[in-house]
Amino acid sequence: MTDIAVLDKRRLQAQVIKPIWLELVRRFGKAEARDILDKAIREAAIEEGRALAAAAPGGDTRLPAFVRLFDNWKTGGALETTTLREDASHFDFDVTRCRYAEMYREMGLAEIGDLLSCNRDGTFVEGYNPDITMVREQTIMKGDGRCTFRYRSRTADDAG
Repeated sequence: MTDIAVLDKRRLQAQVIKPIWLELVRRFGKAEARDILDKAIREAAIEEGRALAAAAPGGDTRLPAFVRLFDNWKTGGALETTTLREDASHFDFDVTRCRYAEMYREMGLAEIGDLLSCNRDGTFVEGYNPDITMVREQTIMKGDGRCTFRYRSRTADDAG
């Protein structure tokens, strides 16, 4: 299978999800439709994390390995970031430009862009390595000027 940039993958997924979203809203209303999409996409993100963990070289899913993996989400300028701290137990960065958010707006999916991409960030690591946590207090998708990503390793082994 050919590898494609994550931004392109999300665009293809959004093209499929858009008519499903519209039908869910028509049948159940926005709140229920959001809840359904939220649960389904979170589960998909956890499974994706598990699959990438299973394929990790040497089984290494510690935080530094995750940081290397993170480059996949930035491919092709999808994210412009400023790294604030990167060590064996912390990975703190801000996203200053998010082409994912721009793409969802262009596709008329801004109201669910957080479900299609943002919610994946924290749940992905649940599948990849549950000892890594993420906190994000601001997102561009929700109208903030930046996204604040703060990843932490909870175990001494991950701290190196």
